[in-house]
Amino acid sequence: MTAASARQFSLAGLAGLLSPLCFPDFNFGWLAWTALVPLHLAIVDTTPRRALWLGWLAGFLAFTGIMSWVVTAMHQYGRMPLLVSYPVMWLLAAYLGLYVGLYASAFAWLARRMPAEASLIAPCLWVSLELVRAHALSGLPWMLLGYSQYQWLPIIQIADITSVYGVSFLIVLVNVALADLILWGWHRAHHRPALGFPRLAPAAALAALLVSLAYGQAALSDARRSNSQPAMTVGLVQPNIDQAQKWDQAYRRATLDRYAVLTATAARGAHLVIWPEAATPFFFEEEPLYRVEVAALAHRHGVPLLFGSPALRRHPNGRPYLLNSAYLLSPNGQIISRYDKRHLVPFGEYIPLHSSVLFFLDKLVEGIGDFEAGTTPTVFGPGVTAGDARPNISVVICYEVIFPDLVREFVAEGATLMATITNDAWFGASSAPHQHFAMVVFRAVENRIAFARAANTGVSGLIDPSGRILLSIPIFTEQAVTGRLPLRQTLTFYTRYGDVFAYACVIITAFLGIAADWRTSHARRIAHPRKGNR
Repeated sequence: MTAASARQFSLAGLAGLLSPLCFPDFNFGWLAWTALVPLHLAIVDTTPRRALWLGWLAGFLAFTGIMSWVVTAMHQYGRMPLLVSYPVMWLLAAYLGLYVGLYASAFAWLARRMPAEASLIAPCLWVSLELVRAHALSGLPWMLLGYSQYQWLPIIQIADITSVYGVSFLIVLVNVALADLILWGWHRAHHRPALGFPRLAPAAALAALLVSLAYGQAALSDARRSNSQPAMTVGLVQPNIDQAQKWDQAYRRATLDRYAVLTATAARGAHLVIWPEAATPFFFEEEPLYRVEVAALAHRHGVPLLFGSPALRRHPNGRPYLLNSAYLLSPNGQIISRYDKRHLVPFGEYIPLHSSVLFFLDKLVEGIGDFEAGTTPTVFGPGVTAGDARPNISVVICYEVIFPDLVREFVAEGATLMATITNDAWFGASSAPHQHFAMVVFRAVENRIAFARAANTGVSGLIDPSGRILLSIPIFTEQAVTGRLPLRQTLTFYTRYGDVFAYACVIITAFLGIAADWRTSHARRIAHPRKGNR
């Protein structure tokens, strides 16, 4: 390996090692604004093919760090041997790393054809690939680049227009601008042929940052002046039930007793109490005695109860199937409504192509059977009151909350308060519960709607419409808390129109890619005209 190659791979590797530090549980979000600089320096003047490998290396290392919790889920709870769990996690990291490789390759290709404009196109290219990742193979938009800024409230307020993709756009624009400045400085310091001062990308990055911060500060100021809007008090229950005991009938009585004690605390002054996903250690509709006991809790405290429980249904031919459901009980213990989870976890709740191709696989997470997906967003209307207010509540279950477009459907349907329930116990003591919680911050900002999150082992918490974390319960803590959340009053641009910004990035990338190819072909025709017939 030559010195130049070693330098390139070292820089790409550095970018990959820095990336996980930007996200929870490290939370060095400021690093994201420079973490991609080494990769951009590595692919200077390289071929697209070489850039693909350099980008893939950076992405593979990055997602190995970000997704390391997958080993815990598969080994500790999916009972997969450790020697198999690591290769499966590396395979997932290799797939996700491919998106970074494609970005680097496409950027190198554009830099050869449109050197002046390539840095301006880069953020559009990155966002386009994030959008593809959010939808391809059922979608896995886990820890998109913008999520690294969940604690920097002024910069993330633009998400009510652009979703999380707009923050990713800003981060990439700043990274390419810094890389251009470093490259220019390096050429000057080493007396290389002078490069023109890179005005475009730094100017665009500075302008975009200033506009985003100004918008963010204005939005936060408006939120502080809106303290008179209707609100409701929500109680959260975090029972901290060990995953190994969750479906063990020997622990059923102890589990219900724990919920009863915590609910008594959470219900004090609350308009709604929320339990986590699959909270009941039984099928709620199939166990009459235990069903009455849960209903009695709501009746005893005179408060609606929202909780998760599997539902058993049958096809017309009699074949049974399961739904991962959320129930809302009225204060007298009657079922008001039920929501069935629409976006299931591949290999966790079902096996894709299990009957034809992947018949030899079992689910990676220990559970009670294969689930089928619900079909419609549900808004729980009548039955919950908060003083004179009549909130409309919707719930998303676990994995669903990482999909921006799915959540906005509920708000567009009329939800004025969002809840998310989850069982993150199978993540273990890893960064995943914190990563999962961070993504909820963006769902709140995108739709200007407050979120209540109840998690079995944590992190549970309340988030206001500006993305401010009002309270949170640490992981592996048994606790009940109560807090007040404002009800949504307006629909944001993002709620109304969805991923317009991200699709605009796709169109711009495609258009400029075609223009770059045409420019190169046109230049070749001028340089090498065909000889006319004699």
